[in-house]
Amino acid sequence: MEEKILKGNKNGMSMMLLLFFLYALGIGAIVAGAVMVENKATPFSVALLVLGIIWVSLGWIPFLGLKVLKPQEALVLTLFGNYVGTLKEEGFYYVNPFCTGVNPAARTRLNQSGDVDNGSGKMLEITTNAGGNKEEIVGKKISMKIMTLNNSRQKINDCLGNPIEIGIAVMWRVVDTAKAVFEVDNYKEYLSLQCDSALRNIVRIYPYDVAPGVDTTGDGIADEGSLRGSSEVVAARIRNEIQQKVEEAGLEILEARITYLAYAPEIAAVMLQRQQASAIVDARKMIVEGAVGMVELALDRLNEKNTVELDEERKAAMVSNLLVVLCGNRDAQPVVNSGSLY
Repeated sequence: MEEKILKGNKNGMSMMLLLFFLYALGIGAIVAGAVMVENKATPFSVALLVLGIIWVSLGWIPFLGLKVLKPQEALVLTLFGNYVGTLKEEGFYYVNPFCTGVNPAARTRLNQSGDVDNGSGKMLEITTNAGGNKEEIVGKKISMKIMTLNNSRQKINDCLGNPIEIGIAVMWRVVDTAKAVFEVDNYKEYLSLQCDSALRNIVRIYPYDVAPGVDTTGDGIADEGSLRGSSEVVAARIRNEIQQKVEEAGLEILEARITYLAYAPEIAAVMLQRQQASAIVDARKMIVEGAVGMVELALDRLNEKNTVELDEERKAAMVSNLLVVLCGNRDAQPVVNSGSLY
C-alpha cells in the first residue's frame, strides 16, 4: 500500500462561504416561492419552492467535506471502501463529503504520551440509548508527533538463566499513514507487542553483569558485554530490532532507552549477597597488596640503615605481625616486650 498525499484540497474557507451563500439562496427561494404560490401558483413558483426545501433539508451534507488539520496531524480518507489519499499538511480542506476518516487505533490507550486525547482534540461522551450507556467519540486523525511508549516491565531470563526485570521507553512516530492504517490491524498494539518481542530477543543474549566466557556480539570471542555495563549498546540493538519489525507498519523508531533494570525479587537478596562478597574480596585484595608493599618497604629501610639485624625466622615473625596489623579489621592491641630480645 503506497501513501497518496492530497495537496490540492486546501479550499475549505472558500467552499464554506459558498455553501453558506447557497444556503441563504435556498432560504430565499423558499420564501419567494411561498409568496408566489400564495399569490398565484405557477410551475415556476412550485419548482422554486420545492428546490428550496430540498436544498435546505439536504444542504448540510456538503458541510461534511470540511476538514481542519493542525500541525503534525494526518487524516486517511476512504470513499466507499477505497483508499482516496491522506491529508498531511495543516490547513482548512474540502474533500468529498462522503469520504470517511480511518484510524483503527483511535480508541487504543497505551501507557504513552499522546493517548489522553489522541492528539486530535477533546474526547466527547454522548448518551446512545435510553439506558444511559455512553460511547466515546474520538477523532480519526493520526498524530505525526514523536510519541514515547513506556512499555510495562517484563521478567526475562538473561543468558545465564537469572531472572531479571527490565523496562524500556521507546520514542516513535508514524511516517507512512497508509501502511499504519491498512497493513496492520492496530499499529499501536502492534508496536507494543513488537517491543516486548524485541526486548526478549536482545536481553537473553546478555548477562546482567559481566560474566566470563560469554559472547554477546556473535563473533565467537568472549567479551565484557552486560545489561548493566553496556546499556547504550543494548538499547541500540533493541531499537534496531524493533525498527526491523515495525517497518511494514509505517513506523519509525527514533530511540529506545532502558528505564528499569533489576534482578527479580526471588533472587535479588542472593545476588546482593554475591555482589557484597565480590566487593569484599576485591577490597581485601587491595588491602593485602598495599600491606605487602608496606612490609617490603619496612624491611628495605631497616636493612639500609642497619637499624637491627634480623635472621630469617625473626623476619618471618615481623612480616606476619605487620600483615596482621595492616590487614586486620580492628585496631591493633600492641604488646610491649620489656625483656631482652632473646
